[in-house]
Amino acid sequence: MAPPPETPPRPGTGPLTDVPPPDAVSPDGAPPSDAPSPVPSVTRQTAPVTDLDLADDPAADAAPSQGRSRPALDLLIWDAPNIDMTLSTVIGARPTAASRPRFDAIAAWFVEGAGDPGAPDAPEVEACVFANIPPVVGSLQRWVEALRNFGFAVFARPKTQPDDDIDQDMLDHIAVRQHSHRLRRLVVFSGDGRNFAEPLEELARTGTQVVVVAFSEVAGYAIGSDLLEFIDIEDVPGAFTEPLDRVRLDALPPDGAWLRPTRSLREFVAGFLRRNG
Repeated sequence: MAPPPETPPRPGTGPLTDVPPPDAVSPDGAPPSDAPSPVPSVTRQTAPVTDLDLADDPAADAAPSQGRSRPALDLLIWDAPNIDMTLSTVIGARPTAASRPRFDAIAAWFVEGAGDPGAPDAPEVEACVFANIPPVVGSLQRWVEALRNFGFAVFARPKTQPDDDIDQDMLDHIAVRQHSHRLRRLVVFSGDGRNFAEPLEELARTGTQVVVVAFSEVAGYAIGSDLLEFIDIEDVPGAFTEPLDRVRLDALPPDGAWLRPTRSLREFVAGFLRRNG
Protein backbone atom coordinates (compact mmCIF):
# COMPACT_ATOMS: atom_id res chain seq x y z
CA MET A 1 0.00 0.00 0.00
CA ALA A 2 1.48 3.33 -0.99
CA PRO A 3 2.15 5.74 1.87
CA PRO A 4 0.08 8.92 2.04
CA PRO A 5 1.64 12.04 0.53
CA GLU A 6 4.11 13.79 2.75
CA THR A 7 2.94 16.92 4.50
CA PRO A 8 5.29 19.55 5.91
CA PRO A 9 6.09 18.79 9.55
CA ARG A 10 4.78 21.07 12.25
CA PRO A 11 7.38 23.11 14.14
CA GLY A 12 8.96 20.90 16.73
CA THR A 13 7.96 17.65 15.01
CA GLY A 14 9.39 15.39 12.33
CA PRO A 15 11.21 12.06 12.12
CA LEU A 16 13.01 12.65 15.41
CA THR A 17 10.18 14.33 17.24
CA ASP A 18 9.96 13.60 20.95
CA VAL A 19 6.39 12.34 20.87
CA PRO A 20 4.43 10.85 17.98
CA PRO A 21 1.28 12.47 16.63
CA PRO A 22 -2.18 11.12 17.42
CA ASP A 23 -2.07 8.50 14.65
CA ALA A 24 0.36 6.58 16.86
CA VAL A 25 -2.64 5.31 18.76
CA SER A 26 -4.67 3.67 16.03
CA PRO A 27 -4.45 3.26 12.26
CA ASP A 28 -7.15 5.84 11.58
CA GLY A 29 -5.51 8.48 13.74
CA ALA A 30 -7.73 8.40 16.83
CA PRO A 31 -9.48 5.94 19.14
CA PRO A 32 -13.02 5.06 18.04
CA SER A 33 -15.50 7.27 19.85
CA ASP A 34 -18.35 4.75 19.86
CA ALA A 35 -16.39 1.60 20.69
CA PRO A 36 -15.32 0.27 24.09
CA SER A 37 -11.72 0.62 25.11
CA PRO A 38 -9.64 -2.28 23.73
CA VAL A 39 -7.80 -2.63 27.03
CA PRO A 40 -9.21 -5.52 29.07
CA SER A 41 -11.01 -4.39 32.19
CA VAL A 42 -8.91 -4.99 35.28
CA THR A 43 -9.70 -3.98 38.82
CA ARG A 44 -6.25 -4.09 40.34
CA GLN A 45 -4.53 -1.11 38.75
CA THR A 46 -2.41 1.43 40.54
CA ALA A 47 -3.06 5.14 40.43
CA PRO A 48 -0.42 7.21 38.64
CA VAL A 49 2.22 8.83 40.79
CA THR A 50 2.86 12.49 40.14
CA ASP A 51 4.51 14.38 42.99
CA LEU A 52 5.58 11.73 45.47
CA ASP A 53 8.79 11.44 47.44
CA LEU A 54 8.66 8.31 49.55
CA ALA A 55 12.14 9.02 50.88
CA ASP A 56 10.61 11.75 53.03
CA ASP A 57 7.95 9.41 54.41
CA PRO A 58 9.22 7.67 57.58
CA ALA A 59 6.29 5.26 57.51
CA ALA A 60 7.20 4.14 54.01
CA ASP A 61 10.82 3.51 55.01
CA ALA A 62 9.71 1.51 58.01
CA ALA A 63 7.16 -0.60 56.18
CA PRO A 64 9.47 -3.42 55.01
CA SER A 65 11.07 -3.82 58.44
CA GLN A 66 7.65 -3.98 60.07
CA GLY A 67 6.76 -6.93 57.86
CA ARG A 68 3.90 -5.23 56.02
CA SER A 69 3.58 -7.00 52.67
CA ARG A 70 3.74 -4.85 49.57
CA PRO A 71 1.39 -5.62 46.67
CA ALA A 72 2.93 -7.23 43.60
CA LEU A 73 3.14 -5.03 40.53
CA ASP A 74 3.78 -5.47 36.82
CA LEU A 75 4.99 -2.12 35.47
CA LEU A 76 5.35 -0.94 31.86
CA ILE A 77 7.53 2.08 31.05
CA TRP A 78 7.36 3.61 27.55
CA ASP A 79 10.20 5.94 26.52
CA ALA A 80 8.34 7.95 23.84
CA PRO A 81 11.31 10.04 22.59
CA ASN A 82 13.53 6.99 22.16
CA ILE A 83 10.94 4.73 20.53
CA ASP A 84 9.86 7.42 18.09
CA MET A 85 13.45 8.27 17.14
CA THR A 86 14.56 4.66 16.71
CA LEU A 87 11.44 3.82 14.68
CA SER A 88 12.39 6.55 12.22
CA THR A 89 15.94 5.18 12.15
CA VAL A 90 15.10 1.53 11.45
CA ILE A 91 12.60 2.25 8.65
CA GLY A 92 14.63 5.13 7.23
CA ALA A 93 11.62 7.41 6.89
CA ARG A 94 9.09 9.43 8.78
CA PRO A 95 6.58 7.03 10.36
CA THR A 96 3.03 6.90 9.07
CA ALA A 97 -0.11 5.68 10.82
CA ALA A 98 0.54 2.15 9.54
CA SER A 99 4.14 2.10 10.78
CA ARG A 100 3.50 3.40 14.28
CA PRO A 101 2.95 1.00 17.19
CA ARG A 102 -0.61 0.40 18.41
CA PHE A 103 -0.93 1.13 22.10
CA ASP A 104 -4.19 -0.80 22.35
CA ALA A 105 -2.52 -4.05 21.24
CA ILE A 106 0.51 -3.38 23.45
CA ALA A 107 -1.75 -2.81 26.46
CA ALA A 108 -3.58 -6.08 25.79
CA TRP A 109 -0.28 -7.99 25.44
CA PHE A 110 1.09 -6.51 28.65
CA VAL A 111 -2.04 -7.22 30.71
CA GLU A 112 -2.26 -10.76 29.35
CA GLY A 113 1.31 -11.33 30.53
CA ALA A 114 0.26 -10.45 34.07
CA GLY A 115 -1.92 -13.55 34.22
CA ASP A 116 -5.43 -14.14 35.50
CA PRO A 117 -6.60 -11.00 37.35
CA GLY A 118 -8.80 -13.17 39.55
CA ALA A 119 -5.94 -15.32 40.84
CA PRO A 120 -5.00 -14.85 44.51
CA ASP A 121 -1.46 -13.81 43.59
CA ALA A 122 -2.41 -11.60 40.62
CA PRO A 123 -0.25 -8.48 40.43
CA GLU A 124 -1.50 -4.96 39.99
CA VAL A 125 -0.73 -3.55 36.54
CA GLU A 126 0.41 -0.09 35.56
CA ALA A 127 1.53 1.29 32.19
CA CYS A 128 3.18 4.71 31.90
CA VAL A 129 4.18 6.72 28.84
CA PHE A 130 6.88 9.36 29.34
CA ALA A 131 6.92 12.14 26.76
CA ASN A 132 8.62 15.44 26.06
CA ILE A 133 6.15 18.05 24.80
CA PRO A 134 7.50 20.62 22.31
CA PRO A 135 6.50 24.30 22.55
CA VAL A 136 4.03 23.95 19.65
CA VAL A 137 1.62 21.39 21.08
CA GLY A 138 -0.77 21.19 18.14
CA SER A 139 -2.86 18.03 18.25
CA LEU A 140 -0.69 16.27 20.84
CA GLN A 141 -3.51 16.84 23.33
CA ARG A 142 -5.57 14.26 21.44
CA TRP A 143 -2.68 11.81 21.53
CA VAL A 144 -2.28 12.15 25.30
CA GLU A 145 -6.01 11.81 25.94
CA ALA A 146 -6.18 8.73 23.69
CA LEU A 147 -3.38 7.10 25.69
CA ARG A 148 -5.20 7.82 28.94
CA ASN A 149 -8.34 6.30 27.45
CA PHE A 150 -6.36 3.13 26.72
CA GLY A 151 -5.38 2.86 30.40
CA PHE A 152 -1.91 4.46 30.24
CA ALA A 153 -0.72 7.06 32.69
CA VAL A 154 1.20 9.83 30.92
CA PHE A 155 4.09 11.84 32.33
CA ALA A 156 4.47 14.89 30.12
CA ARG A 157 7.40 17.28 30.52
CA PRO A 158 7.81 20.50 28.51
CA LYS A 159 10.77 20.44 26.13
CA THR A 160 12.23 23.94 26.18
CA GLN A 161 15.89 23.09 25.50
CA PRO A 162 17.40 20.63 23.00
CA ASP A 163 18.93 18.57 25.81
CA ASP A 164 15.75 18.35 27.90
CA ASP A 165 15.05 14.69 28.56
CA ILE A 166 12.88 12.42 30.69
CA ASP A 167 15.24 9.51 31.37
CA GLN A 168 15.68 10.40 35.03
CA ASP A 169 11.91 10.77 35.45
CA MET A 170 11.48 7.21 34.23
CA LEU A 171 14.17 5.88 36.56
CA ASP A 172 12.68 7.85 39.47
CA HIS A 173 9.25 6.34 38.86
CA ILE A 174 10.68 2.83 38.73
CA ALA A 175 12.40 3.52 42.08
CA VAL A 176 9.15 4.80 43.57
CA ARG A 177 7.27 1.72 42.48
CA GLN A 178 10.06 -0.55 43.68
CA HIS A 179 9.62 1.02 47.11
CA SER A 180 5.81 1.05 47.22
CA HIS A 181 5.30 -2.38 45.63
CA ARG A 182 6.97 -5.71 45.11
CA LEU A 183 8.06 -5.16 41.53
CA ARG A 184 7.41 -8.55 39.95
CA ARG A 185 7.83 -7.66 36.26
CA LEU A 186 9.20 -4.52 34.63
CA VAL A 187 8.74 -4.03 30.89
CA VAL A 188 10.74 -1.12 29.45
CA PHE A 189 10.15 0.06 25.91
CA SER A 190 13.45 1.80 25.16
CA GLY A 191 16.65 1.20 23.22
CA ASP A 192 18.59 3.61 25.43
CA GLY A 193 21.33 1.45 26.89
CA ARG A 194 23.40 4.39 28.10
CA ASN A 195 20.84 5.32 30.74
CA PHE A 196 19.02 2.04 31.33
CA ALA A 197 21.50 -0.83 31.09
CA GLU A 198 23.07 -0.56 34.53
CA PRO A 199 19.96 0.26 36.62
CA LEU A 200 17.89 -2.40 34.86
CA GLU A 201 20.51 -5.09 35.38
CA GLU A 202 20.80 -4.08 39.03
CA LEU A 203 17.04 -4.45 39.39
CA ALA A 204 17.13 -7.85 37.70
CA ARG A 205 19.67 -9.02 40.27
CA THR A 206 17.09 -8.38 43.00
CA GLY A 207 14.70 -10.89 41.44
CA THR A 208 12.51 -8.66 39.27
CA GLN A 209 11.81 -9.99 35.78
CA VAL A 210 13.09 -7.19 33.53
CA VAL A 211 12.03 -7.22 29.88
CA VAL A 212 13.35 -4.71 27.35
CA VAL A 213 11.18 -4.18 24.27
CA ALA A 214 12.76 -2.21 21.43
CA PHE A 215 14.10 -2.61 17.92
CA SER A 216 16.85 -5.22 17.66
CA GLU A 217 18.93 -2.86 15.52
CA VAL A 218 19.41 -0.45 18.42
CA ALA A 219 19.05 -2.54 21.57
CA GLY A 220 22.41 -4.29 21.81
CA TYR A 221 22.59 -3.56 25.53
CA ALA A 222 19.61 -5.81 26.19
CA ILE A 223 20.35 -8.47 23.57
CA GLY A 224 23.85 -9.00 24.96
CA SER A 225 22.84 -9.00 28.63
CA ASP A 226 22.69 -12.18 30.68
CA LEU A 227 20.21 -10.55 33.09
CA LEU A 228 17.71 -8.82 30.80
CA GLU A 229 15.12 -10.39 28.54
CA PHE A 230 14.71 -8.86 25.10
CA ILE A 231 11.70 -8.78 22.76
CA ASP A 232 11.70 -7.02 19.42
CA ILE A 233 8.78 -4.61 19.41
CA GLU A 234 7.56 -5.99 16.08
CA ASP A 235 7.18 -9.40 17.75
CA VAL A 236 4.52 -8.06 20.15
CA PRO A 237 1.25 -9.46 18.70
CA GLY A 238 -0.71 -6.77 16.87
CA ALA A 239 1.78 -4.01 17.64
CA PHE A 240 1.80 -2.93 13.99
CA THR A 241 -0.94 -3.11 11.40
CA GLU A 242 1.52 -4.28 8.72
CA PRO A 243 5.16 -5.41 8.67
CA LEU A 244 7.69 -2.62 8.96
CA ASP A 245 10.00 -1.91 6.05
CA ARG A 246 13.18 -2.89 7.86
CA VAL A 247 16.02 -5.37 7.69
CA ARG A 248 16.13 -7.78 10.61
CA LEU A 249 19.36 -9.75 10.51
CA ASP A 250 18.17 -11.61 13.62
CA ALA A 251 15.20 -13.05 11.74
CA LEU A 252 16.55 -14.14 8.35
CA PRO A 253 14.96 -17.15 6.63
CA PRO A 254 17.12 -20.33 6.58
CA ASP A 255 17.79 -19.95 2.84
CA GLY A 256 18.79 -16.32 3.17
CA ALA A 257 17.17 -13.21 1.77
CA TRP A 258 17.89 -10.53 -0.79
CA LEU A 259 18.16 -7.09 0.78
CA ARG A 260 17.40 -4.45 -1.81
CA PRO A 261 19.45 -1.23 -1.89
CA THR A 262 17.94 1.78 -0.20
CA ARG A 263 19.14 4.09 -3.00
CA SER A 264 20.07 3.55 -6.63
CA LEU A 265 23.67 2.83 -7.58
CA ARG A 266 23.74 5.72 -10.08
CA GLU A 267 22.36 8.13 -7.48
CA PHE A 268 25.07 7.15 -5.03
CA VAL A 269 27.88 7.46 -7.61
CA ALA A 270 26.61 10.86 -8.76
CA GLY A 271 26.71 12.13 -5.20
CA PHE A 272 30.12 10.59 -4.62
CA LEU A 273 31.56 12.32 -7.70
CA ARG A 274 30.07 15.66 -6.66
CA ARG A 275 31.73 15.41 -3.26
CA ASN A 276 35.08 14.17 -4.54
CA GLY A 277 35.40 15.97 -7.84
